[in-house]
Amino acid sequence: MTMISPHLQMIDPRFGSLVHGTSKLEQLATGFTWTEGPLWFGDHDCLIFSDIPSQRLMRWSERDGVSVYRAPSHFNNGNTRDHQGRLIGCRHGARDVVRTEYDGSLTVLANAFEGRRLNSPNDVVVSSDGAVWFTDPTYGIMSSFEGYRAEPEQDRRNVFRLDPETGDLEAVISDFTQPNGLAFSPDEKRLYVAESGLSHDPSVPAVIRQFDVTGKKVVDAGVFCTLDHGFPDGFRFDITGNLWTSAGDQVHCFAPDGTLLGKILLPENVSNLCFGGTDGQRLFITATTSVYCVFVDAIGAEPWTRCGPRVLHGADVGHCS
Repeated sequence: MTMISPHLQMIDPRFGSLVHGTSKLEQLATGFTWTEGPLWFGDHDCLIFSDIPSQRLMRWSERDGVSVYRAPSHFNNGNTRDHQGRLIGCRHGARDVVRTEYDGSLTVLANAFEGRRLNSPNDVVVSSDGAVWFTDPTYGIMSSFEGYRAEPEQDRRNVFRLDPETGDLEAVISDFTQPNGLAFSPDEKRLYVAESGLSHDPSVPAVIRQFDVTGKKVVDAGVFCTLDHGFPDGFRFDITGNLWTSAGDQVHCFAPDGTLLGKILLPENVSNLCFGGTDGQRLFITATTSVYCVFVDAIGAEPWTRCGPRVLHGADVGHCS
């Protein structure tokens, strides 16, 4: 274990090629209640993120600083983009998954399963076939801090897949205590899902599980990694297959084989992260009341890390070359 800098801890020598000791951990903005759902819009050079209890979606850019993108947000948590570049979000308050259209209007994609309301959709990804995958733990209905207190109507905390052609919603994984962050490997052969049940049950292991995916078929492939600090929430992959995850007041980086490579240490508890910036090599981190960033020598696997369709409402639709 080697401290490269006050905020960078190297466990494996491979971590040295992914970070730089002279790079600063920069606090971009603070004063929020609980930040989540960071998502980089390379076509607008801006970051969208959630301030869940304050019911706001926020926008940050190097040029303009911080502004409110949408309020009220209905306790919006995780965010992603579909392959048309549209923003997709998980709303605890409305207990749904919603898409922002090009004109700024909202389309509800899912809010019920088998005739009963969803728990509180948490995080979301879109696969290359256009299917929307999301987790549905109960965090948003456990209290009125991140949603509205209510009894769950679902008997399990599922991972769902929304079919892009039929609109059918299927519970593809149903054995989590509290499924949280999720992401596909860069080749989309595997889906990774965070188990964050340790937040309320000390007997639940702090693991990220992996699943082989072929079309709609999902097969359990075991535990990918176990955290030695905190529990996993949101995470992302870089283009070489390293997994970067929240872990208490740290970010942990795991190699594709599950080896812990190193840690980024923060002064607040981390909820989520994403890659972005003009070069795609800034790691944006949402942590309790603030948003931080640090330069890394890695590029996010998500296609919109550096560019993509122009989708913030009021903008023309186009593509970067």
